[in-house]
Amino acid sequence: MKKKSIIIGAGFAGMSAASFLAKDGWDVTVIEKHNQPGGRARQFTKDGFVFDMGPSWYWMPDVFERYFQQFGKSVSDYYTLKRLDPSYRVYWNDGPIDIPADYGAFKNLFETIEPGSGERLDHFLKEAAFKYKVGINKLVFKPSQSLLEFVDKDLISGLFRLDVFNSIKTHVAKHFTNPKLKELMEFPVLFLGALPEDTPALYSLMNYSDIKGGTWYPEKGMYQIVNAMYQLALELGVKFKFEEEVASLNITEKSISNVQVSAVIDGKKIIKQYQADAVIAGADYHHVETDLLPKAFRSYSAKYWDTRVMAPSCLIYYVALNKKIQGLQHHTLFFDTSFDVHGKEIYKTKEWPTDPLFYVSAVSVTDASSAPEGCENLFFLIPVAAGLKDDTEELRDKFFNLIVERAEKQLNQPIRESIIFKKSY
Repeated sequence: MKKKSIIIGAGFAGMSAASFLAKDGWDVTVIEKHNQPGGRARQFTKDGFVFDMGPSWYWMPDVFERYFQQFGKSVSDYYTLKRLDPSYRVYWNDGPIDIPADYGAFKNLFETIEPGSGERLDHFLKEAAFKYKVGINKLVFKPSQSLLEFVDKDLISGLFRLDVFNSIKTHVAKHFTNPKLKELMEFPVLFLGALPEDTPALYSLMNYSDIKGGTWYPEKGMYQIVNAMYQLALELGVKFKFEEEVASLNITEKSISNVQVSAVIDGKKIIKQYQADAVIAGADYHHVETDLLPKAFRSYSAKYWDTRVMAPSCLIYYVALNKKIQGLQHHTLFFDTSFDVHGKEIYKTKEWPTDPLFYVSAVSVTDASSAPEGCENLFFLIPVAAGLKDDTEELRDKFFNLIVERAEKQLNQPIRESIIFKKSY
């Protein structure tokens, strides 16, 4: 008889764990509170507009390819990738710069902004390539169950080249002096969970991924990744229970005896129990620890969690326009206010931003299927500190008006008058 496993959450992590267990011969059931797989990468539709709710950048295509190859599959078996060129656009106070996909053109761009920086960029990326190769293969792909896994000659011999003792901010400053170039090289690490001055220079591997690996788009949207992982799991025999939310993990003799879930059937809330030989939680660690596990079996105290620095949250707006925006790119970063001030408001003072940086994704520039003909599908994102209070519709409207006004100024065309739908999250 097959051993049974319950997976909590049908996000990327949950579906990956489910597929590997199923491949290994387990009877696997995934419990998901939403009505579809994907977790933060869910999708919703409205009047012909198709919105990816979370992730919108596709970097590190080799990592996705490696995942599917574990099951004798390829990314191309499920979706088609298109490399974006330009990779993205950045607006500063004095106007925009497009980031080209071609490395030669990228290097020339650096040279025009700061003479001599092209050669230094070569050196920077040579180091970053080493960090990417060693960091991904020798660190990321390890299960991290024992320190002995990291007794590796390549890892040990390259310890200082990995730059784990210097910050990415210091590392970037050694190579470039122009503020724009510094911001370009520092921005990828802002979403890791710390400021550039508090993030190891090891993470210049993200610059390598950006500049050399490229920015890609799965045709028909990021949800194609979710659908691919979901279809693969189904092919392997994984079962999914949607619209069922885990309420508690019941413990007997220090083992989880059953998983208790709540579900609504025919308008009535019911409680169900699932028994399994193993339970894997793909939900947030903090949520599982503090909400699902009985107190006696938690690894960390409330005091511990209160001292953690959480990666940033996001305030997102999904916006439908009844017209096209001229000159818009698929990805646009608005760095026309202070990079340092907003970073400190996310990580240090942990307050609502005064004048935030923000990002706009316009998939309809690349993908006609994401919006009705002649319309635009926009995704506005403001990075904010995790756990902020006083979240109201009035506050969300205030921030939306603030960033749209700046976008209209930079794009030199109206946006608000053409909005036919807006949803914040």
